[in-house]
Amino acid sequence: MIEAIKEILQKNKDTLRGILAVCMLVAGVLHFATPDPFIKIVPGFMPYPAALVYISGVFEIIFGIGLIVPATRSLSGLGLVALFIAVYPANLNMAFNHIKIENIPDSWWLHGFRLPFQFVLIAWAAWYTDFFDKVFNKESRSSL
Repeated sequence: MIEAIKEILQKNKDTLRGILAVCMLVAGVLHFATPDPFIKIVPGFMPYPAALVYISGVFEIIFGIGLIVPATRSLSGLGLVALFIAVYPANLNMAFNHIKIENIPDSWWLHGFRLPFQFVLIAWAAWYTDFFDKVFNKESRSSL
């Protein structure tokens, strides 16, 4: 069963990379088009919430484009891993402080899905890095 899932994922790796790239581009643009919801969830201990939102939006766009370009794919994957980790406190802040965002339900069903899904995003981005290939690919491990 696990091998079948791995085979399906591997067969669709390029398509999934495209989906992640588009999601990052859309998310990045939304940071500029509608920054207020993002600013609202930045934890209070982080300085300059608006600047952080715009900076994260820039990096989402850069790394989204970078996933498409073969020469920058691995570096962009690593950048997204770092970005997904860096923004996690905002997700926690939204969930635990019940920060209400228009058109997004303040529900533990949503947060119960969203918080662990961040780790799926981290793994998804890491999948496009050389590091991930070297650690998890049997053929590459023998050359380490």
